[in-house]
Amino acid sequence: MLLIGNGRLLSLVPGKPYQEDGAVAIDGDLIVAVGPTAELKARYPAAEWLDARGMVIMPGMINTHMHLYSTFARGMALKDPPPTNFLEILQRLWWRLDKALTLEDVYYSALLPLIDCIKSGTTTILDHHASPYAVTGSLEMIARAAMETGVRTCLAYEVSDRDGKEIMRQGIAENIAAIKKYRGKEGLISATFGLHASLTLSDATLEACREAEGEVGSGFHIHVAEGIQDVEDALAKSGKRVVERLAVNGILGPNTIAAHCVHVTDREIAILKETGTLVVHNPESNMGNAVGCAPVGDMLAAGVPVGLGTDGYTSDMFESLKTANVLRKFVSGDPGAGWAEVPAMAFENNRRIASRFFPHPLGRLEPGAYADVILVDYQAPTPLGRDNWFGHLLFGFNGGLVDTTVVGGKVLMQRRRLLHLDEAAIAARARELAIKVWERF
Repeated sequence: MLLIGNGRLLSLVPGKPYQEDGAVAIDGDLIVAVGPTAELKARYPAAEWLDARGMVIMPGMINTHMHLYSTFARGMALKDPPPTNFLEILQRLWWRLDKALTLEDVYYSALLPLIDCIKSGTTTILDHHASPYAVTGSLEMIARAAMETGVRTCLAYEVSDRDGKEIMRQGIAENIAAIKKYRGKEGLISATFGLHASLTLSDATLEACREAEGEVGSGFHIHVAEGIQDVEDALAKSGKRVVERLAVNGILGPNTIAAHCVHVTDREIAILKETGTLVVHNPESNMGNAVGCAPVGDMLAAGVPVGLGTDGYTSDMFESLKTANVLRKFVSGDPGAGWAEVPAMAFENNRRIASRFFPHPLGRLEPGAYADVILVDYQAPTPLGRDNWFGHLLFGFNGGLVDTTVVGGKVLMQRRRLLHLDEAAIAARARELAIKVWERF
């Protein structure tokens, strides 16, 4: 057993989110008790002791839309004219980069951001992968990286028509194999069925994916109305907007993640609500790609479960939290906006979304939940308590303050030192591979 205590406990459990001196008892990969430090030390005298030394003890952060494969784009210069819209960003960058990846590239491009997750306190990610010329085995490479780093990961391969029927069929098979191997099982890895976006999926392919998914009942993970081009394409193909088209084709539902949903109407929001579809807001990516801002306030008010992701822009969910807050204020023109919506997305809805893909609860420090715990070395300059914890987290926390990261009861980082990984050696090999990727690009 492991006992983490002598810290300010931010459990995020409704009604009792904070206690001044708390501890977490862990048996295997699950939390078995939460309470005052003295009480739990007396109850579990033989447990291994991890002293929080007054730091904040809280659940690890969850990222519900991530692209690990984007790693090798960092620092790469495009020789083309700068993209002027979202479709050109896809065509000139991402749809060329993913074609340049080998299976070894997939593995190393996953390792580095997963290490960044550990260092910034993100303990669970829902990844969305593409490598059209290295489809078969690609999700297993990501699973290998996740298991070696220790970060909880849900896999998905984004099926599309843009590289031909054979690669499309390989993508379907890759999703099904991963879902059968990992979904609903104990351990760090889960899987769902990835789709790219409406604009790269024909009705025939959507039907093929729906039929294949019917075998496993996984739901889908798909980009939805991220750029206006997705809407224009859906209207041209079907006379329907993106959400409407996906609903008619049986893609939406309570286990489906619709990432982005920037360009959606009130009617589409109603469809998302009616189908129980999960939405993920990615504020930094949407700003960086200049596609607009999702109507998160309207979706949340309608009862749509909207979570928070990074779309590969960062591994630091504290960063995404801050961006979501200021963007919500900027777009609405209301300085009071975001105070309720952002913690709902980052904590309640991310917990709800991620828990669909793993057999035990996530995102809270409570008995029965996964033992995914971080210690944050935050020295509060003002009183910190149950009623103002989010203000402290929003304006005082960042990934660089994470001292210790524990996933599934295993200590991955302590006092900012990775315990099981040689980051320098991994980064050195990644740089060697990146040169070759850039040459192929």
